[in-house]
Amino acid sequence: MSGSAPLRALWQQASQREQLGLSAAAALLLLALLWWIALAPALATLRQAEKQRQLLEPQLQQMLAMQAQAKALQAQPRLAADEARRLLDASAKPLAPALQLSVSGDRVTVTLKGLTADALAQWLAQVRQNLRVLPAEARLRRNAAGLWDGSLVLQLAAP
Repeated sequence: MSGSAPLRALWQQASQREQLGLSAAAALLLLALLWWIALAPALATLRQAEKQRQLLEPQLQQMLAMQAQAKALQAQPRLAADEARRLLDASAKPLAPALQLSVSGDRVTVTLKGLTADALAQWLAQVRQNLRVLPAEARLRRNAAGLWDGSLVLQLAAP
């Protein structure tokens, strides 16, 4: 005898009115479960979608701008290693003696002694964009005067 046999017996003993009431209660319970499990979370997500989209839109625009910049950098003609080194030396001369270069193969060690943050940021942006020189390591510290000391190791981009 199965475990549902006593329930079937109770169901058959109930009047038609009781069976209808129990069926309605079961249907109501099923609808409530469907609402709590499936519909309510989906509707909450739908209500928040526009607010989420508005929050993410600036990030998307920033990523698209970065993508365009990356594509522009990729489209630039590649410089020969000697030409890149020559241009790198020329870009560092205006910042001497606060910025000095030491070239070893395809790596350039930059020594900083009392360089302002703005000058360093502008120089790095210039060499990254124009010369395709990428920072590989950085050991920087701010001195008591608020200027930057330390060293950077730059990697010349492979042709």
